[in-house]
Amino acid sequence: MNTPSQTRRTYWQGFRHGAPFLLIVGPFGLVFGVVAADAGFDMLQALGFSVAVIAGAAQLTAVQLMTEGAPLVVVVLTALAVNLRMAMYSASLAPHLGAAPVWQRALIAYLMVDQAYAQSVLHFDKNPQMTLPEKVAYYFGTVSPIFPIWYLMTVIGALLGNRIPADIPIGFAVPIAFLALIGPMLRTLAHVAAAFVSVVGALVFSGLPYNLGLFVAALLAMATGAAVETWSARRRARP
Repeated sequence: MNTPSQTRRTYWQGFRHGAPFLLIVGPFGLVFGVVAADAGFDMLQALGFSVAVIAGAAQLTAVQLMTEGAPLVVVVLTALAVNLRMAMYSASLAPHLGAAPVWQRALIAYLMVDQAYAQSVLHFDKNPQMTLPEKVAYYFGTVSPIFPIWYLMTVIGALLGNRIPADIPIGFAVPIAFLALIGPMLRTLAHVAAAFVSVVGALVFSGLPYNLGLFVAALLAMATGAAVETWSARRRARP
């Protein structure tokens, strides 16, 4: 049985593990704020976008498509394609957190971000003895330092706008954020195949209008991952 002190310790352990991600989330939020300002968003609109969506890659993609004058259906579908990974994250965490109360699961779903998911699922796999309250506390601890900084840096980026000198490479945070997450999680052939197809697909279809290449690449990557996983399962089942 968990005591409140054990749950608090687990929460603060998650907080410590999530804190290093601020080095990436801060510049990422700043990038979004600047991009939103360049697209004509005021500070409240940019902040509202971050609060409502809290999904950096999807937000950047949506704003860029809006700037290009893409039809609303294209903006929505592309943002959904970029965020389909959240459905896979949820499925991966369900065995660990699926028995939590509804209000906790709803809050976890809202606060589902790449960094917190990656850190939490690896920690849960390495520590199978963790109880449900400990896992919930750990997840909330991991995400706690992340989302306030995301909101704050969105506001700062929106206020600064294009006043940030062009020679300051704040855009580095976007690719580094995903490289740092993807690397440790390429643990199976299906993961590697899906990542490879997504990269190749994004390059091959980069010429499609309204960044539709991302949508196509995402669909191809998911299909490839599912196919390879099915093939691997059948191979393991053979005598």
